[in-house]
Amino acid sequence: MEDLYKQTLSLVKPSSSRAAFVCFNLWSDTKFDLATVYVSDAQYNRNIFFGTSPQAVRLYLLYNHLFMQTLVYVFIIINLALALFEDPAVVPLPIWATSTIEIICLSAFTVRMVHYAKVIPRDKFWKDPKNICIIVIVTLSFIDLTIYGALKATGYFAIRWSRVLRPLLLVNVTEGRQLRRAFRSIRNALPQISYVFLLFMFSVLVFSLMALKLFGKRGLLTIDGSPYFTDYLDIVFDLYVLVTTANSPDVMMPAYNYSVFFTIFFILYIVINTYTFMSFFLAVVYNNYKKYLKEEVRQLVKARRFKMCRAFSLLRETCGEGGEPVVTQAKWNHLVKLVKPNISIAHQELLWSVLDDQNKGHIGKFAFVQLADLLSIQVITVKSQPHPIQICFPSMYNSSVSRFIRNVVHHRMFVYVYDLIILVNAVFIGLDEENPVVSNAEWDFVLYAGGYTSRQILDIVFILRVLRLIRLVDSIKRFRAIINTLIKIGPTILTFSQLIVVVYYIFAMVGMELFKGKVQFFEPNSTSPDQEYCGNPLLKGTTFAKLNYCKNNFNNVVSSFIVLLELTVVNQCGFTAVTHVSARIFFVLFHIVVVIIIINIFVAFILEAFLVEYTVDKSDLQTSLEKKIEELELNVQQDGVDTGLVDAMESNDNELGPSEAGKQKPSLMFKIASRK
Repeated sequence: MEDLYKQTLSLVKPSSSRAAFVCFNLWSDTKFDLATVYVSDAQYNRNIFFGTSPQAVRLYLLYNHLFMQTLVYVFIIINLALALFEDPAVVPLPIWATSTIEIICLSAFTVRMVHYAKVIPRDKFWKDPKNICIIVIVTLSFIDLTIYGALKATGYFAIRWSRVLRPLLLVNVTEGRQLRRAFRSIRNALPQISYVFLLFMFSVLVFSLMALKLFGKRGLLTIDGSPYFTDYLDIVFDLYVLVTTANSPDVMMPAYNYSVFFTIFFILYIVINTYTFMSFFLAVVYNNYKKYLKEEVRQLVKARRFKMCRAFSLLRETCGEGGEPVVTQAKWNHLVKLVKPNISIAHQELLWSVLDDQNKGHIGKFAFVQLADLLSIQVITVKSQPHPIQICFPSMYNSSVSRFIRNVVHHRMFVYVYDLIILVNAVFIGLDEENPVVSNAEWDFVLYAGGYTSRQILDIVFILRVLRLIRLVDSIKRFRAIINTLIKIGPTILTFSQLIVVVYYIFAMVGMELFKGKVQFFEPNSTSPDQEYCGNPLLKGTTFAKLNYCKNNFNNVVSSFIVLLELTVVNQCGFTAVTHVSARIFFVLFHIVVVIIIINIFVAFILEAFLVEYTVDKSDLQTSLEKKIEELELNVQQDGVDTGLVDAMESNDNELGPSEAGKQKPSLMFKIASRK
């Protein structure tokens, strides 16, 4: 702290009391800026070592500015999207155009790295693996771009091998913390997965050997006339694909047609490998995910507490002679306003009342370090206002008829009856709506049985359609818990989506270099004779060509992504016929990485998220916040304003006034939106 003060003194040399006062204000502002950075880092779980000089703090604030972070992702997206315009392209562009765009993107990444190097100490910069990765990726991309351009200009064949490195920028940028954690989850789960995978492959190899001995010498033929289960490596691949059920029941039909008893072999294989081992994979991944998740959380809590202690040491004062260090309410308010500029005064006062529950006017270190956790609790500020009909027509809204209708709509029997009517209505939606008999049959079915006339039916149909709108709103409330849960896990789902994009992009780049032009697609009105075998004679008579899979190719990045999406759930082995049998390694490797590892980690996360949502109790800090809201009589009642993230309205332009102590409902109320 003394060093910081000396740096401020060097900027302004006080020669008078006025200059000394200006110097003290500069020092005070610098302390608040640094404390703001510490609290903000603790709130958003940023663990970056940066210099504490005023210039370093300003550079760090600029580095973490939302505009700068958005700009980085814009350049990353543009860099990844270049695959749409490069050979093989969806929309071809000249080499000079794509090269210029890529140079601009790589230059932007370089400037970002230089900015980061100015923020953190030099020794920390070179010890950070992600910085080394970005430098290597940018350097290799420049080298590959230069070589590729030179070879193309002289008419030689060239490959853009550095394109597989592009998605790794998404992983290694500073903002990709969540994505790096996902990769760490994969890395941590790999040892245990490898043990199960070895057992799984041993089972596949044993069953393949049994299949060779059982069916190899019986002269069985497949549907296309080729020998059935006579080559050991082909059997291994076919049985591996059977685990995905992509070739079921085709792979077992020749044996089944020969003898019904041979189905016992395939039943045992499916039970052991498809259900048992695949379940083992999920169990191992989930167990490792929970184990390392706890360690990740422990490290985050430790880093958050360290940051908050640093912020407290900047703002602390001594309470009386020999008293404990504290932070006053004035400093706390100024700090919160810097960390969260859009926070309302009412919300700010609410948070302070939770920390300073004894109204001392200051808080100690233990209470101060909870500020980051308190700001992470999402509190909905709801503006209390009556129903619009109650404002415009109060007498009608408060009439006995209106109250009766509202009670009927909220009654349990109304829910059951109307849900039944909606079910009947949904059945008739799929029928011919233009036929008046069908369009009103849903109502005729219910109402004619009651002996109503046609005129009465039309009136009742009108009333029921009005009630349908009311019931629709009420139905949304019933699903609010699930919707809110999906919203809360949305950011992490987005993280795993980025993980899928990274893996897909790498495999798509490799697939395009291996298989581009091997399979051609012809429009349906084409008269070319090559259309029969997808433009490749090696596919003539194959199932791939007969089923018209010609559009499943690696001729551009869009088609490649679609093929990889299909590979996530089914097998696509037609490319082995146009290249080499070793091409199966590409597809098996993709299945292992995406389906066995990444998808299982994603399922493990979904399971853990829902278990946490429905089983974990609220934290002590959140409970204290809710109690304080109820104590001040500012809580949103269940039968009052709707709650949740779905339909809550936030208001920052209303404050709690001193005159709201009467019986009238406060104009501003609060509700905890997040349970964790």
